[in-house]
Amino acid sequence: MFDGLQDRLQGVFSRLRGQGKVGEDDLRGALREIRLALLEADVHVQVVRSFVKRIEEQALGEDVLGSLTPDQQVLKIVRDELIELLGEPSQELDLKGRSVLMLCGLQGSGKTTTSGKLAKRLKSQGRSPVLVAADLQRAAAVDQLKQVGASVDVPVLAPEGEEGLLPFARKALQQAKDDGHDIVIFDTAGRLHTDDSLMAELKQLVADTQPRELLFVCDALTGQDAVSSASHFAEALPLTGAILTKLDGDSRGGAALSLRTVARVPIRCVGVGEKVEELELFQPDRLASRIIGMGDVLSLIEKAERAIDREEAERLAGKIGKKEFTLEDLRDQLRQVRKMGPLNQLMELLPKTGPFKNIDMSQGVDESRLVAVEALINSMTPAERRKPGLLSAKRKRRVVKGSGRTIQELNQLLRQYKQMRKMMKRMKGDWMRNLGGM
Repeated sequence: MFDGLQDRLQGVFSRLRGQGKVGEDDLRGALREIRLALLEADVHVQVVRSFVKRIEEQALGEDVLGSLTPDQQVLKIVRDELIELLGEPSQELDLKGRSVLMLCGLQGSGKTTTSGKLAKRLKSQGRSPVLVAADLQRAAAVDQLKQVGASVDVPVLAPEGEEGLLPFARKALQQAKDDGHDIVIFDTAGRLHTDDSLMAELKQLVADTQPRELLFVCDALTGQDAVSSASHFAEALPLTGAILTKLDGDSRGGAALSLRTVARVPIRCVGVGEKVEELELFQPDRLASRIIGMGDVLSLIEKAERAIDREEAERLAGKIGKKEFTLEDLRDQLRQVRKMGPLNQLMELLPKTGPFKNIDMSQGVDESRLVAVEALINSMTPAERRKPGLLSAKRKRRVVKGSGRTIQELNQLLRQYKQMRKMMKRMKGDWMRNLGGM
């Protein structure tokens, strides 16, 4: 996420860090680079101009010029201004009691998938959502929403025959009430703001259904096109916020950094993956920290809490403490990690400083390696998993043949396992020594 912008800003801070005492010329040069980095990231030019001006006013003061750590001072100023630019932290959607939620936007922005994600999120909070197929323009749109509804176990209301949108919407509201649903989510058709007839239809739909939340869904990858569309929709409709989809694939960040200022629409949620649970509340402070390379450890912890079974984690911790960590335990641990999501996304949450600064993510993470490890371990007997020393040359050939992997991969796994055991033993010894010195 935002890799290009992150790399450019990291370069700016790194050069400031290497200069020791920083003069006014050095800071102005850094500000020029920040301006270019934001423009190349497709951030709106007005946003860039005001953003850099605010940083300049603070960075050229005596506190920075006279500081022994000017890079840290500038980094803090940039982070604070990014948080201000992105907006206030999002709260849960305002859906008290029986409520209507409506999604609108351009075709292909991800409204239908987002409808399912919202339904999944609300259902996990104890609500009873129902999806309404209000996209009668696109072929197979109703069937697509039914598939999404089935994937999150949420019912879908769809029109019958040639029923018009507005009569169907009124009927759907009544049916949802009769069926005991307290959240009604309308998935509307994609449309351009220049299409007068479709915009008039949407305005009437909003007037008839009175949504408590009217959210504009936009594709983060489209950059300033998304911001422009949001601006026009905001002029025509009483939008309560926006949802940015595909943020995990956005290497620039122009839409996220421009939307609130230009369109005057707050970002409420962000889509960070294809899975139905990968919809998150927008957290400006966490996103700002990621943009400047400080990582997002809080989000990493939250992912771990959701994905990792606490009893299983305690069992593994106990076995590590007793020096009983086996290949079976390694396999179980890898499975727990994979539940947290793609490794590339997890690595992005780590800070680009300290012990993680030398990790090269330019080529991504080869997740097939984890699949290979699991296949090799699964091909061993229970005794071999617990005591890898039993793996003779003959046994290794059997394991390799059964897993479809190579001898080199098996030997590499065994070497890494031995290294992990040594590291865990050393960590245990250090912990005991520290305890004894207390």
